[in-house]
Amino acid sequence: MNTLIQSQVLALLISSLLSSAVYAQEPGQHTGILDAAKIEQLTGAKGKLDTAENVFKVSVPRSDLTVTVAGVKMSAATGFTSWAAFSFVGEKVMIMGDMVLQEDQINPVMSTALENGIEVTALHNHFLWDTPKVMFMHIGGSGELDNLASGVGKVFAKIKETSTTKITTKPKSFDVSKTSLDPKSIETIIGATLEKTGEVYKATIGRTTQMDGHTVGKSMGVNTWAVFAGSNDKAIVEGDFAVLESELQGVLKALRGAGIAITTIHNHMVGESPRIVFLHYWGEGSSNDLAKAFKSALDTQTKT
Repeated sequence: MNTLIQSQVLALLISSLLSSAVYAQEPGQHTGILDAAKIEQLTGAKGKLDTAENVFKVSVPRSDLTVTVAGVKMSAATGFTSWAAFSFVGEKVMIMGDMVLQEDQINPVMSTALENGIEVTALHNHFLWDTPKVMFMHIGGSGELDNLASGVGKVFAKIKETSTTKITTKPKSFDVSKTSLDPKSIETIIGATLEKTGEVYKATIGRTTQMDGHTVGKSMGVNTWAVFAGSNDKAIVEGDFAVLESELQGVLKALRGAGIAITTIHNHMVGESPRIVFLHYWGEGSSNDLAKAFKSALDTQTKT
């Protein structure tokens, strides 16, 4: 009897140990501990470990900003703190975060992120009636801890470097109603027809997705568009790119590499499949250079 009981207890113990080992190896499970000291060193920011979720989060309050919202003086604690959170995903590390940026900081900080392996996933406002205007750039990514933490550190450093930049309103250099540029040259470069709308020229390139079992496309707003205005030598381009999630980083890199400013990244719809992300942009220069920048971003997208 004693031998039988001992055998049963041993079997239960082995079963329990095997179950624990399997559980620890399930996808998404990681029993390791994040190297907090290394994260703080590489990001240059202090952090805190959430032991329940095994997430280490570093924060940089924008205490250098003096922001009012609808006449109310705000503080970093009211939502003006940049942060990045680190968590294990299998054997790799995932990051998510949010950067608090003044308008003139957005594009240099975005370029720093993209150049250092950090994905940019959204860019939008959190407030109305804020002075100065503040935008929020969400970041993400997965990979090796050292690479991600170092990339985040460079993003934080760029924010600090550009925090003293005086934000000024760009002077109006011309009136778009007096546009005189040559549309044929732009059409040749981008490979699409321009439609004259008022005194400016617009290209619209449709895409499709599914909503509630129905195809929606160009005329329903699922499109990439660009408005060109000004002269051949002094022009602007502004518009919206409709991109698949897998295309977002490539389009951002192409536009920023060509000196085009990104002004917003967000969704226009919910429940569509495949999901479409929209990014708005603004560029200044010669009409041909702007057309080449637009085409370089188009060329990174799936040809469907």
